[in-house]
Amino acid sequence: MPPLDGADEPSARAPLLPSPAAPRRAAARLHPLPLIVAAAFVASFHLLFLAPGPSHYQSLFLSLGSNDTAAAHLRALTQRPHVAGTRANSLAAAYVRDALASHSFPTRLTPYSVLLSYPARRSLSLSAPGRGTVHFALEQETYPGDPYAAVSAEAVPTFLAYAASGSVAAEAVYANYGRAEDFAYLAARGVNVTGKVAVARYGKVFRGDIVRNARDAGAAAAVIYTDAKDYAAGKAFPDGPWMPPTGVQVGSTFKGVGDPTTPMWASSEGCQRLSIAEAMASDDMPGIPALPVSGMDGEAILRLIGGDVAPEEWQGGAAAPAYRLGPGPAVLNLTYVGNETMATIQNVISVIEGKEEPERYVILGNHRDAWTFGGVDPNSGTAALLELAQRLSKLQKKGWRPRRTIILCNWDAEEYALIGSTEWVEENRAMITSRTVAYLNVDSAVYGLGFYASATPQLDELLKEASKQVQNPDNRTESLYDLWMASNTSPLIGRLGGGGSDYSAFVQHIGIPSADMSIGSDYAVYHSLYDDFIWMEKFGDPLFQRHVAAASIWGLVALRLSDEEILPFNYNYYAAELENGAMGINKRVLGMPVSLSPLHKSIKEFRRAVLKVDSELKALQTWKIWAPWRSCPLKIRDINDRLIMTERAFTEREGLFGRPWYKHLIYGPSLHNDYGAEIYPGIDDAIQTAQRTKTSKSWQAVQNEIHRVARVINQAALVLTGGLT
Repeated sequence: MPPLDGADEPSARAPLLPSPAAPRRAAARLHPLPLIVAAAFVASFHLLFLAPGPSHYQSLFLSLGSNDTAAAHLRALTQRPHVAGTRANSLAAAYVRDALASHSFPTRLTPYSVLLSYPARRSLSLSAPGRGTVHFALEQETYPGDPYAAVSAEAVPTFLAYAASGSVAAEAVYANYGRAEDFAYLAARGVNVTGKVAVARYGKVFRGDIVRNARDAGAAAAVIYTDAKDYAAGKAFPDGPWMPPTGVQVGSTFKGVGDPTTPMWASSEGCQRLSIAEAMASDDMPGIPALPVSGMDGEAILRLIGGDVAPEEWQGGAAAPAYRLGPGPAVLNLTYVGNETMATIQNVISVIEGKEEPERYVILGNHRDAWTFGGVDPNSGTAALLELAQRLSKLQKKGWRPRRTIILCNWDAEEYALIGSTEWVEENRAMITSRTVAYLNVDSAVYGLGFYASATPQLDELLKEASKQVQNPDNRTESLYDLWMASNTSPLIGRLGGGGSDYSAFVQHIGIPSADMSIGSDYAVYHSLYDDFIWMEKFGDPLFQRHVAAASIWGLVALRLSDEEILPFNYNYYAAELENGAMGINKRVLGMPVSLSPLHKSIKEFRRAVLKVDSELKALQTWKIWAPWRSCPLKIRDINDRLIMTERAFTEREGLFGRPWYKHLIYGPSLHNDYGAEIYPGIDDAIQTAQRTKTSKSWQAVQNEIHRVARVINQAALVLTGGLT
């Protein structure tokens, strides 16, 4: 090999005189520092300005979106109904696995044996003096030209999963939305619910809470219907996006999380289990027979309920009859027999290994199982996940490798009780807790117009910044951020305290920073036979541009978390959230024998910790810009670990009182609405009890919960600063 300076090798004939390069080499030996500095500068210049960086691959990722890819995946996934535990859903799992494996991502199926619920027999009839008896068909009708009419018979019959088996014949009572306050109103009006059939409409709260509230009020059974005021405010599908007259929202009524036979632990092979009878006897089960019915059937029932006229806010739309409270004279004869059985579900797990920090995980998740076809819920999200995966594969071919490991997860049995994600988290708790940077959830990617996001607060700024880089799918002159700001949603970013999707196990059980995103937020044919590809193609996303936008924001947030050397977390938003929550608690306990001093003190400590870590982050960013050769990987690793682990510190081993699976003391579901996110849920639970019982002991329990929350906030402050007392 010739010398690096290009001179020929010396020979016997060459004069023994120094070459022109010799003095330079000698000088270099005498003064190496300038050359070392110069070499470092050249290397740094190359790394900073010539080698593709994270921002290059982020821009490239955004340019690779494909409407056709998302549409093709959604069409394939929604060919037939695929409820959890069925062969159709197993075939859908194989489709997702094969799609991910085709990109050379190591992909596997992770099965679990869990308790699922199916209907074996159902009937409902209505009678009233002088009116005879009406037998309800309990069927959702197809429409002329429905391309899915032939396979619609494969859909699970309309039912409420885990409802108790039994027969009830009793007078009907109208209970509005079935909230705790609605049943309290009935009691205050002297309407006796005991032994009756409670008739409530969907909306406001989780259907499992409706049935449970009915049970707690003494009802013998419950019927839930889709009121036209909420679900049929325009042209019905297929002519419009609204629920047809025979449309029925099916769903689960189990208030627990995960496999009912393995509460608090994973449903792994050979594990300890409750019997099916023990699981069904849990207080988290509804405990009474219940059925969902269509708006048409619900209105037929309400026409025959007498008694006092219900309040204005309990009434239906302009065309509805006057709603009355009851009881009777309408009598409902309801029979439901369920088939609770152990079934196999399958998660699909695909891994893109990181290069520099392979032991750090950024996890993306969406569920696959659907009550019927799943056009919106959940397979718009599955289609976006697969479109996103294809883009990541293309990035790899252009030289990209993530700094940290990206894990793509497609969950099963979410509809029943977030089962697939919960069992996986419980089985892998130690690894996930110690290694996960963040979890990014998309359930239904596309409902319609608008952008909606919920997150743990340290991700707020990241979501806003990422949304500015993604194009508004319905206006190419704007960003997704512009669309978001125009939505007037309040609060702008929701919180992940509710139990509505697969983020629950990550946030509420083990304390992982998380986000949940969607284009649009709700739709009328939810959990009905009409949630199919045709609805999406006609009303949800005719051009499939919204699917591309959903994949873009999801993937962009993932790339920033996986590729940026310093994690883009901002805990200032968390401090503000803690302060606002404390102000809300303060208003509720004014004049009560309770002190919020421990809570306020801990929040001030957390705020000081945030200021300290902010100054450290600014110093690191300055070094990266002005002195890139001044590498400090251990310092960066330390601060990243603290940013990640601070969320874990908000959890406590004992969990919420009476709800021990929920370990997070800052965010959890509302006690009487599993969909509702509550800040300081343990304090909220205790205040509700104290306001109801009005005893000194109950207010002492409120004080105890305040101390518990203050302790975890203090722990979070210590973790964020990396300090010891």
